Amino acid sequence: MTLLATLDHADADLTACLARIMAAVLKPGDVVALQGPVGAGKTHFARALIRARQGAGAEEVPSPTFTLVQTYADPMGTEIWHADLYRLTHPDELEELGLDDAMREAIVLIEWPEHGGPLPDPLTIGLEPLPEAPDLRRITIAGAEPHWGAMTRLPAIARLIHRAGWSEARLVPLAGDASSRRYFRLIEPDGRSAVLMDASPGVTAPYVAMTQWLRALDLHAPGILATDQAQGLLLIEDLGDDLVARVLEAQPELAPRIYDRMTDLLVQLHGHEPPDFVLRLDGAELAHQVGLFAEYYPAAAGAPGKGAEVAPVIERLHAELAADMPPVLGLRDFHAENVVWRDDAPLGLLDFQDAVAVHPAYDLVSALQDARRDVAPEIEEAQIARYIAATGVDEARFRAVYALLGAQRNLRIMGIFTRLAQRDGKRRYLAFMPRVWAAIQRDLTHPALAPLVEALEGVPAPTPKVIEGIAG
Repeated sequence: MTLLATLDHADADLTACLARIMAAVLKPGDVVALQGPVGAGKTHFARALIRARQGAGAEEVPSPTFTLVQTYADPMGTEIWHADLYRLTHPDELEELGLDDAMREAIVLIEWPEHGGPLPDPLTIGLEPLPEAPDLRRITIAGAEPHWGAMTRLPAIARLIHRAGWSEARLVPLAGDASSRRYFRLIEPDGRSAVLMDASPGVTAPYVAMTQWLRALDLHAPGILATDQAQGLLLIEDLGDDLVARVLEAQPELAPRIYDRMTDLLVQLHGHEPPDFVLRLDGAELAHQVGLFAEYYPAAAGAPGKGAEVAPVIERLHAELAADMPPVLGLRDFHAENVVWRDDAPLGLLDFQDAVAVHPAYDLVSALQDARRDVAPEIEEAQIARYIAATGVDEARFRAVYALLGAQRNLRIMGIFTRLAQRDGKRRYLAFMPRVWAAIQRDLTHPALAPLVEALEGVPAPTPKVIEGIAG
């Protein structure tokens, strides 16, 4: 067992806050051993954790000192067992209590675990009152790695939430993305909500800088409520669940209006010079990034060595077609999963920390050639025409660069999806490959991209058999 983290000088509120955070990440089969002397706060910790799991339907959580075991259910159907083994006379009684079976399929919280013998891979929470301040305690978190390694983040999260005045909130996991970031929604008893971004230590500066830059232009990036940038933690405004992707799925008739608004947002954004702190996504960098395609996809698709000339061809075509236009700020992942529909209010923006200085066509391609959903051809054409009319760019050159950047972006995505499947075991993205490949084929019909067609000769399409091979 390894000491994973400590939380010092924790009062009752901070202790309960840590328990509520832990409630959001535990899963069936997890065993939590609560250690500490009488009055250390073991039941207080367990009570906060159980009630956070139960949410709006939370029950009273009495101490199981005399019943030995209390059971609860959360809204997801997970059973939670709360045991107090202080009065246990022999470890064999664990089987009589049903704890052996529960530890395989429920979340099990055990006070006085030392009275029950060895436990299967427990997370151990130690609570020790401080001699100089009995109302405060030192909390230690220990467990075997890698199973419990993610728990090292919890004390820092608790400190941030407590400092920001959200210590009574319960946390609900939100869907993540292809990165290592985690997101949680915080819900206070009064209904207020916020979102916690849990990234890696020291990597949130670009997000904070871009948030400030966008909000200065009256573009609605989520407001920042509190930060611990050293730990890679941000507490931000909750823009709600109405992602454009979800709204379009429920109300497809809104597509023309929504995409008009997205294009108009880009027109507004592109009226400003990009900040000097973002990466310049020029021809050389585009070529470098599309190298992921040649590195991963052809070999995985059964054609090793093919596509090797894609990167230099893209760099050359960019110099011929796009290098004469000043770059604008590109949000880079500007699509229906990262834009929040707020009716007549400004669109909400998500996932912009990797923004770049790039040709104006880049984000338009990102929105209209969406890897995750189909965009009707007439919508795509209408938005290209809308952007050209609003900005006065040269139509022929803009359409040529739009096709080039569409091909570059989508080829890179093919490489990323292949790598995610083979290196990281994230195979769900493979289902998007046929749509991405179809977009590439449409882009390649532009006469200016004939050299890229030649560079891709012999690279197989992502047929079901190819995808099955990539999935392994």
